[in-house]
Amino acid sequence: MNRRTFLQQTIGSAAWVAASALIAPGRILGANERIRIALIGAGDRGREIFRAALRCPDVEAVAVADVYTRRLEQAKAIAPAAKTFGDFRRLLEDKSIDAVLIATPQHQHALNFVPAIEAGKDVYQEKTMAFNPGHARRMRKALAGTGRVVQIGMQMNSGPGIRKVQELATAESMGDITAIEAHHYRNAPYGGWLRPIPSDCDEAHVDWPAFQGEARSCSFDAQRYMNWRFYWDYSGGNVFENMVHQVGFWHQVLGLGIPETVTMAGANYRSPKMEVPDTMTVSMNHRDKLLFTWNSMFGNAYYGETYDYLLGSKGTVMHDATGQVLYYPQGQQRAAATGEGQQPKGGYADYTLQHFQNFFDCVRSRKEPVCPFELGFRTAITCQMAIASCRQQRTVRWDPQAQDIV
Repeated sequence: MNRRTFLQQTIGSAAWVAASALIAPGRILGANERIRIALIGAGDRGREIFRAALRCPDVEAVAVADVYTRRLEQAKAIAPAAKTFGDFRRLLEDKSIDAVLIATPQHQHALNFVPAIEAGKDVYQEKTMAFNPGHARRMRKALAGTGRVVQIGMQMNSGPGIRKVQELATAESMGDITAIEAHHYRNAPYGGWLRPIPSDCDEAHVDWPAFQGEARSCSFDAQRYMNWRFYWDYSGGNVFENMVHQVGFWHQVLGLGIPETVTMAGANYRSPKMEVPDTMTVSMNHRDKLLFTWNSMFGNAYYGETYDYLLGSKGTVMHDATGQVLYYPQGQQRAAATGEGQQPKGGYADYTLQHFQNFFDCVRSRKEPVCPFELGFRTAITCQMAIASCRQQRTVRWDPQAQDIV
């Protein structure tokens, strides 16, 4: 898919969503009517987005589902009136619920998303949207023709930085754009993900079969449950946690499709309990004559948690985690590259609240949100290609006919 085709399809899909909403199941909401929401997956990130969603006006928490009883108790502290369920499918039976927020581990996303769509719910789906190509295809098939509103949780795309970059990413300012260099750096073993094991994290309080889903079956292991990000069975590591944000940002800015080839090299140097790499570089070769590279490590914090360059023949655009955007005309590129220009500010600007407001506005209007399903699909496949390359130690391709990684 080239950039022009992407823009045409985006416009077409937005019109289709608006039209199909006329026959979509679920309540028809007025412009200021209260939206009733439910949370599936009440871990740290789940509770974080639950709080953000409830900060939006005219939003009511109805229910929470999680496989761990402790998580249900923690969610009740946020929304005391919400009903709690160990089985998310029971939550979906409530026809008064307008939208669900899905923040389960990555290997469960499709298992929650498909029943939610089939139950007539709009969905806020945490990233990475799908764990593997089969899950992505299953999710797309479930969504087709339903008119459901889906927002993927790549909140950077709701910040002001993306509009600034889009204004600068023109032929007049940039010339021929042939490269993106993106960075994500933390100086923390395990990326700061290591969680202690609570005393009640056992089979009496965790529905282990439900947690495993379609993953490889194994005996209950509290470490695997609490620190699921460490294991290939449930996680894509920092590619799924953070590369996805930067890929989603630049895919939206430039209208990029799934890359033609992806090559990833990585290893684990500082995090012995973790299977996934803590130091890595990904090269994504796009059909639009663009090379997108992303590198990440947990042993240095110089670049911080997003520091990206868009490189063109006439200039360079820098975007960082604070939302700062800088433009360097061709003559100033050396100063930027050698450290004489602006350096990373550090810190992180969180646009989750704005992302939720966009989602809820679209639940009412039936318009397409900032991060619609197809953007989530393309970014998920890109991230899956990186993981496949790393684990198979080879360059991989996307087969558009088979809709699979080869």
